[in-house]
Amino acid sequence: MQKPRIYIDGFNLSLEQGTGVATYSRNLSFALRDLGAEVGVLYGTTTSTISIYSLIREIAFFDTRVGKPSWLLERIFNLWRAAKLPFGEIATRVPMTGRVIRDTYQSRLPYFDHIWNVQDLFNKQSLYGYFFGRRLGIYFRRAPEIMHWTYPLALRVLKAKNIYTMHDLVPLRLPYTTLDNKRYYFRLIRRLTKSADHIVTVSEASKKDIMNLFGVPERRITNTYQAVDIPARYRNKPISDVKSDVEGTFGLNYKNYFLFFGAIEPKKNVGRMIEAYLASGVADPLVIVGKKAWKSEEELRLISDNEHVRYLLTNGNITERRFRVLQVDYASFPLLVSLIRGAKAVLFPSLYEGFGLPALEAMSLGTPVLTSNTASMPEVVGHAALQVDPYDTRALVEGIRALDSDGDLRGRLAEAGPIQAQNFSPERYQARLAQVYGKFTKMPD
Repeated sequence: MQKPRIYIDGFNLSLEQGTGVATYSRNLSFALRDLGAEVGVLYGTTTSTISIYSLIREIAFFDTRVGKPSWLLERIFNLWRAAKLPFGEIATRVPMTGRVIRDTYQSRLPYFDHIWNVQDLFNKQSLYGYFFGRRLGIYFRRAPEIMHWTYPLALRVLKAKNIYTMHDLVPLRLPYTTLDNKRYYFRLIRRLTKSADHIVTVSEASKKDIMNLFGVPERRITNTYQAVDIPARYRNKPISDVKSDVEGTFGLNYKNYFLFFGAIEPKKNVGRMIEAYLASGVADPLVIVGKKAWKSEEELRLISDNEHVRYLLTNGNITERRFRVLQVDYASFPLLVSLIRGAKAVLFPSLYEGFGLPALEAMSLGTPVLTSNTASMPEVVGHAALQVDPYDTRALVEGIRALDSDGDLRGRLAEAGPIQAQNFSPERYQARLAQVYGKFTKMPD
């Protein structure tokens, strides 16, 4: 049986620092591989990958300093594109021969059978959607049967079924927590809900929002959830190595710190979490791992503007001070897994999540979790995590104290977490995806 051709976009995969949607996209690519699909990934690098030389096209994908193509070659390509597709873009194949050593990018690359590119695609689609109110068309010499867009984008592949993942409607439900142009975002979502061949989302909470806010019939939207899949070499690393990682890198004691990981932005509720942690009076430090996003300075103000809050002084001697709150911009994925495994508990009191993968990742590793009782979190964590009202600072304080002092509670959550995480195994995720794709193409048995 011929493999079904299913392509995805590289919108979030091309970002310098990983995001939750980047993890979603990578996991989706490997799920497609395991489903027996021919996988293509469409990127939109700012560098042109047009060249008669395959090596130059491969180099241009990885490095913006490759230089511009010749004026004549670019002119010929643009004329051909205009004749072929006056109001659209033509995807060019990027050869992946191994001549360019890509080990540095290995952890960020998805699975692929081939890579495609349209120069500056994602900026173009934004402008096109804003000014024309339509989706920009993409032409492939041999179109995929299904194009699965991992994010709401004003794009469509010609002669293919176009499926769009809508993770959540945070810009509309919590508009004050994002930088999106809300009018444009509303128009884009409304357009996609009408024109998409199918919509995929990642929780029943998000599905309900999309149906209620935009009147989408239930038959046109499917909740596939997400998959949690941490490689065994990190998940099963010996405890002695985990201790070396957290103690040697950050000076932390194994199982004697609390951890938050994720973007530092209003939606993640980091400021209130810090306030609750400090008010709890627990002795073990709080470690915050994540890139600073919009309004991060406000979320971190309590520790950045007050050094005496950030540090705990020992015996009144400033030379012996230690962190109460340690904020780290970045940790590699292997180190992050060790930090999760070495934590006493993970705190993830987000105001709103379409899925909440960090909480599930921590649970799958047997680390107790405190999270929110809002949006998708109750259906994702079930009874295997401590749930609190993320707007109630006092509830957060009591939750942190309970995790700090109650070893039996931590033990129960550590045991229940991996069991709950099995509901989101790669195999179950693949089965849900196969049901969606089976509406449009024949999937291998």
